[in-house]
Amino acid sequence: MIASTLDSRVFRDIFTTPAMRKVWSDETRVQKFLDIEAALARVQARMGIIPAEAAEEICKHCDAADYDLDILKAATERIGYPVLPVVQQIVAKCRDGLGEWCHWGATTQDITDTACILQIRDALEIVEAEIRAIAAALARHAKEHRDTPMAGRSNLQQATPITFGYKCAVLLAGFQRHLERLKELRPRVLVGEFGGATGTLASLGADGLKVQEGLMIELGLGQPEIAWHTMRDRIAEVGCFLGLVTGTLGKISMDVKLMMQTEVEEVFEPFHEGRGSSSTMPQKRNPISSAYIQGCVSMVRQNVAALLEAMVEDHERATGTWQIEWLAVPEIFLLSAGALNQARFLVSGMQVNVARMRANLDITGGLTQSEAVMMGLGPVLGRQRAHDLVYDICREVIAGRGTFLDLLAEHPEIRPHMGRHVLAGFLDPANYTGLSGEMVDRVLARGI
Repeated sequence: MIASTLDSRVFRDIFTTPAMRKVWSDETRVQKFLDIEAALARVQARMGIIPAEAAEEICKHCDAADYDLDILKAATERIGYPVLPVVQQIVAKCRDGLGEWCHWGATTQDITDTACILQIRDALEIVEAEIRAIAAALARHAKEHRDTPMAGRSNLQQATPITFGYKCAVLLAGFQRHLERLKELRPRVLVGEFGGATGTLASLGADGLKVQEGLMIELGLGQPEIAWHTMRDRIAEVGCFLGLVTGTLGKISMDVKLMMQTEVEEVFEPFHEGRGSSSTMPQKRNPISSAYIQGCVSMVRQNVAALLEAMVEDHERATGTWQIEWLAVPEIFLLSAGALNQARFLVSGMQVNVARMRANLDITGGLTQSEAVMMGLGPVLGRQRAHDLVYDICREVIAGRGTFLDLLAEHPEIRPHMGRHVLAGFLDPANYTGLSGEMVDRVLARGI
């Protein structure tokens, strides 16, 4: 029986991905434990701390495929942690008692935390690939629609015009910053843990830091300057990073949902036969990926809050808050992968309705250009007078007393300074997209 949506045969590849599920699977976790125990044995054998024969024998038995997860489950339920049951199986598999040298000088949390960091490293590779794919798709749209005018919107009302390329470039710039954040956080986050009982490495005496250094070199991780058993900023930082990334995905999903409305119809999710169909209304085309993204994003946010709560740990080894991470970290990555996967599909195949963007710009009869008119009149009438005059004319248009162009061209204060042709130029949205194109170029020049 499967109770979790993330493991459901029906839903699991909607809310997450097979690749990310594999990273956080029991099999992968056990393999990371074994990789660490094998690396520790090799390092300690080279240093003469344990017999070379023992290290060789231990390393022979570090394939997770040979381990019984049912035995591990039962022992974990009894003991409370899965590392010791794994070590017990290693010891049992090794000949002549050589397995007794396994886990020499280590503590459960050393192995658990370092395994988690190794999983995070693998998971971040998946995250980075998805971010780059989304960014590449946004870059294509930004370049193609650099000069495609559309309504900018403020408080859900039409504001001054922008271009669709500009809208995509704003999002692209956010993903460029996410890639910068990822690059910056890796050296801080991808650091192993090996400190023994309270982090002092007392069990290994003077060799402790050398063993720690060698272990981290073996695993390709950074060496901690001091134990971080109850200083959980590394784990919290990667969670907060994914909170930021998925927040941006939520922004995409929100805008797409709004632009897919029948009254707007400027952008659509990719079309596939039957996708987004209603059971009762054949005409509907629902924003499916956007809806799933929003669901994932909301749950990531809640789990990030849990990680921040898990930072409040007691003394040198915590009681209970550590286990919050066991629940929250995999879910954050699994849900983030689902949101990223849905966003990549959405953005890569997004359908853009250029004609509708232009038609929507025209529905106010030029009122979106009121700022352009005001700025054009400002030098001859003064900015404040121009503002008040255009404001009053806009109210007349809204009341149905004439078109914007006619009322402007016929106004006695405007007519002496500006003819109908010039005013018509102000009312063309394509003439008032500002430096949208130049800003798009700046973002594209940064690359991905």
